[in-house]
Amino acid sequence: MSNNVQALFNQLKSKEWVDLTHTFGPDSPRFPQFHPAEFKTIFTHSDGFFVKEYTFPGQYGTHIDPPVHFYKDDDRYVEDLPLKDLVLPLVVIDFSQQAAKSPDASLSVKDIKAWEKTHGNIPEGSFVALRTDWSKRWPSQEKFANSDSTGQNHYPAWSLEALKYIYEVRHAAANGHETFDTDTATQQQDGLVGEYYVLSHGHYQVELLDNLDRVPATGAEILISVPKAEKAPGF
Repeated sequence: MSNNVQALFNQLKSKEWVDLTHTFGPDSPRFPQFHPAEFKTIFTHSDGFFVKEYTFPGQYGTHIDPPVHFYKDDDRYVEDLPLKDLVLPLVVIDFSQQAAKSPDASLSVKDIKAWEKTHGNIPEGSFVALRTDWSKRWPSQEKFANSDSTGQNHYPAWSLEALKYIYEVRHAAANGHETFDTDTATQQQDGLVGEYYVLSHGHYQVELLDNLDRVPATGAEILISVPKAEKAPGF
């Protein structure tokens, strides 16, 4: 490694690093249609080494969704996302106060424009994260789903118009959020239109993010790393 590259790494390591992922297990919050993860010990130290076997859906815990997750005509799996496309300027839009007032709130273009008046326009090629502080409900499945007496879940998310704005007007590269889905739970009666829009337009997203309250609105970088399970439509 050259001295210039080593100096760059040393400079980066001197900065504050924030982990935006959840630790997950069998009892962690999950998309309601998924079975709980299973963690099984298959070798112990008495065998000479300690090994566990893991069974869970790809979209479990903090995870990345490539285009193929929703859009069959774009066959890019997790392994097809270039490494440099997983290192992006990070933009965090704080929507936590609105989400606290209404769990069915969805980010609007008006909300984004109000944010931009303070922080400037969303930079082209950025990763735009929606902060709702929903991650603070981890590790409770009940609090994350937030179901009412009829069984309807309630959690905040993006509006389709807001997604179109960050991608078509500001030319963002990817997006992320703290909840199970791109769309609010109540919007899903019309289908996952926001998630379909993102993935069918060649973008990826990250769901179930954590610690967005610990990073600035602008000025940070996000580095996304994920295991390369073969032909994974999410992991």
